[in-house]
Amino acid sequence: MEIELKLALHARHSARVQRHPMLSKIAPQQRRLYSTYFDTPKFDLMRRGIALRVRQVDDQWIQTLKAETQSVGALTNRPEWEVSVTDGTHPDFSALPQQALDLLNGIKLKRIVPVFTTEFQRITWQVNTDQTHAEVALDRGKIHAGEASRPICEVEIELKSGKPEFLFDLATQLLQQIPLQIEPRSKAERGYILCGAITPAPVKSTSAAIDKHQTSVDASNAILQAALVQFAANLPGFLEHANDTEYLHQLRVALRRLRSGVLLAKSLGQPLPDWDQDLRELMHVLNPARDWDVFQEQILPTIRSRLSESSENQTLENATLNLLQKTAAHARQRAQSWLRKPALTQLLLDIGRNLLTIPADMHEGDVKTWAEIILEKRWRQLCKRCHGFAKLNPAERHMARIAAKKMRYAAEAFSPLYGKHAEHFVTALAALQDKLGYENDLRIGIQLLRAIPKQSTALSFELGRICGALQFEMAQCAQLSATIWHEVDQSKLFWR
Repeated sequence: MEIELKLALHARHSARVQRHPMLSKIAPQQRRLYSTYFDTPKFDLMRRGIALRVRQVDDQWIQTLKAETQSVGALTNRPEWEVSVTDGTHPDFSALPQQALDLLNGIKLKRIVPVFTTEFQRITWQVNTDQTHAEVALDRGKIHAGEASRPICEVEIELKSGKPEFLFDLATQLLQQIPLQIEPRSKAERGYILCGAITPAPVKSTSAAIDKHQTSVDASNAILQAALVQFAANLPGFLEHANDTEYLHQLRVALRRLRSGVLLAKSLGQPLPDWDQDLRELMHVLNPARDWDVFQEQILPTIRSRLSESSENQTLENATLNLLQKTAAHARQRAQSWLRKPALTQLLLDIGRNLLTIPADMHEGDVKTWAEIILEKRWRQLCKRCHGFAKLNPAERHMARIAAKKMRYAAEAFSPLYGKHAEHFVTALAALQDKLGYENDLRIGIQLLRAIPKQSTALSFELGRICGALQFEMAQCAQLSATIWHEVDQSKLFWR
């Protein structure tokens, strides 16, 4: 079983690893590793979550088969079988144990061929304490797939013996002097992306792995873990493809679920650090970029179509659009810059480490009883905020939106305990949140436009026209029908 942390860094910082006080007094080992990864032409192994490689280490060939990864943020935990073979040109399946062969059942082994290679220099340090042993590795090189290639520059910290928390402690020490970033993708995954087997895509939220047989604390950790995995999975995508706005959206979804998970954990009395303040600050950094994405993609096209008849100056309209695009791009760049900071890496490491260290006296409590208490409390708050729904003023609708959001997060978090019984309620709740959210998006759009520095009279006039259209649209939202709230109010409360 392989348990490791993987952290990326820029090549210009790699020398810092070798000079780090934690490693500088340990004799390193240095090797150049060449690996060939194998699969079928249809990538059947990849689709089963299997990585099969043969690696040249000095004058030996080492064959490794890794099964599907289980992740907690940057920490990966996966079954692994490693054997010596005589030839690196093709796998030797006779050397695999039966348990590994069972994973290949149904796959035509004769069709397995090379699909990509990795070539990198590895420097390793063995770090020991009385009860733990870990290997720190600095890998620098490239992944090759046909004519395409991409660089490798990362630190892997692999547990050899002892508790996994030790890996997080080592990563924290390295992070004090080296700007490391979370890298949830294995070399194999990046190789499959390079050869076209995987099309990178934003990762949406999935239900936490909770069930009625768990304790409340175990369920709470599963909720946090699901949000942490989603955040880590979308982080490289946003840093590498910022123009794909869905990555940022899913980062914020994961971040909101992390914050919700922290509040749920605190309701159980878990002794958590003050992460909510850190997560709130991170959300504050990401909000402007996402606000601009929503404005440009969802709000502005509708508003422009209504203003098009009164527009007499196409040059001015284009200049306005260019200004908005530049402002939005700047907001994305600020968000990217913050996400590259070591402070974010440390926060994710801290949360991941905490998920591994539940106090022995914190396993009490029935999960369904806890869920019912939380859901009932959130429901009462939502009913209070939505009372007299059709007559709510803008400030009251804003508070109703926040209450609906909190209710939805709790309902979705606990929905695995109730199965399909929760679906209608969550769907109705999402519709309510979307309706209230549209008005909020209009309000934020006005704020964004008013915050743009005045560059000319003509541009200011054009921005003012758009603001006026947004204000008119908001006025239409003031007559919200009570039907949208009635649908939620009449839904069966699945936890009762």
